[in-house]
Parts: sequence; structure tokens; C-alpha cells
Amino acid sequence: MENQKFGLTIDEAVDRSGIGRTKIFEAIKLGKLTARKAGRRTIILSEELSDFLKSLPIREAA
Repeated sequence: MENQKFGLTIDEAVDRSGIGRTKIFEAIKLGKLTARKAGRRTIILSEELSDFLKSLPIREAA
């Protein structure tokens, strides 16, 4: 079993979510995604990234 990280850098959050850096930072600025600081590094908890993705609107069937 792969050891999953609890805290993700912005680049790791981008890789995991499939959302671009600009949208990640926009979600943080709007308060939709919580980010924490560890020195100069911005950290997003993997659970909070998951909750954010689950909160996105569901695409309607065409």
C-alpha cells in the first residue's frame, strides 16, 4: 500500500486534483480551500483538497 502524504504542496495538490495552480490559488483566496503556511511553504491538507473537489458542482448530462 502506498504511503499517502497528509499535507500537500501546491504542486502536489495540482497533480492530484487535475486543477491548475491559478484555480487552486483562486479557491484559497475565495476561502473555498484552506491553506496553511509552514515557513515559506504553502500546505493543503489532503482531506481538505478532497472536500473541496467534492464541493464542486456536478456536471449536468448533455
